[in-house]
Amino acid sequence: MSRHTIHPRNAKHQKSWMDEHCHTLKHEIGAAERLLAEMETLVPQRVSQSVQEGLQDAITYFRNHHHQMRYAEATARHLPIGSGVTEAGCKVIVKERLCGSGMKWKEYGAGIVLSLRTLSYSQGRWQQFWSKINRYGFTFVE
Repeated sequence: MSRHTIHPRNAKHQKSWMDEHCHTLKHEIGAAERLLAEMETLVPQRVSQSVQEGLQDAITYFRNHHHQMRYAEATARHLPIGSGVTEAGCKVIVKERLCGSGMKWKEYGAGIVLSLRTLSYSQGRWQQFWSKINRYGFTFVE
């Protein structure tokens, strides 16, 4: 792998490097580990302390999280890689149900309502829940 130099006056090169590596990270298997190895070979020259710290922060982040950055594998399995699905779920499941005009909830009641709501939105889980209730009964625990 070639050694790259970080230089603050070459913004065009920096943007090109970022664009290329972001694309690679999203579309190529094993890209996070390769990018980490490449970042560890970067040689900061005549850059500010904040740029050097930023590079070190990125290296530390990749060391700690590269196993969670398997975006190509996730997309190949049709799994979401962004936060949009989670954010939409929070809006539909939680916000729409608990944040209506004049609504006030205690934690316990909100937990029960959200549990039932998530069951109703998860394919097959509502019927599975009632099958267990029919089989084992229901125990109220506070």
